[in-house]
Amino acid sequence: MGSRPLIWVGSSKDDISRMPNEVKVSFGHRLREAQNGKTPLDTKPLPQFGKGVHELREEFEGNAYRVAYVVGFRKAIYVLHAFMKKSKSGIGTPRPEARRIQSRFKRACVMDVED
Repeated sequence: MGSRPLIWVGSSKDDISRMPNEVKVSFGHRLREAQNGKTPLDTKPLPQFGKGVHELREEFEGNAYRVAYVVGFRKAIYVLHAFMKKSKSGIGTPRPEARRIQSRFKRACVMDVED
């Protein structure tokens, strides 16, 4: 099995492009691993958003960065959302980010069955 395509949903590509270079490089490398069928380092499943949704985590200069993506779809790996986690108080995904992931997961479901 070769490399699977990567599809960016919504503003996820722009969002990741605004992150510090070290964070972008790390996420890029780990997304490439996912495309090649491997489980990237520091991946956390997020089943509350849908089957196959995972999160990549990165800490850099005291900030927490996250990328939510979904594997297991027919056409591609879909990058749902990339963001800097602002709240340090909770371990969960902040509500606005969670809503965005949920909404983009639904959009990816539709995109994956369209021809």
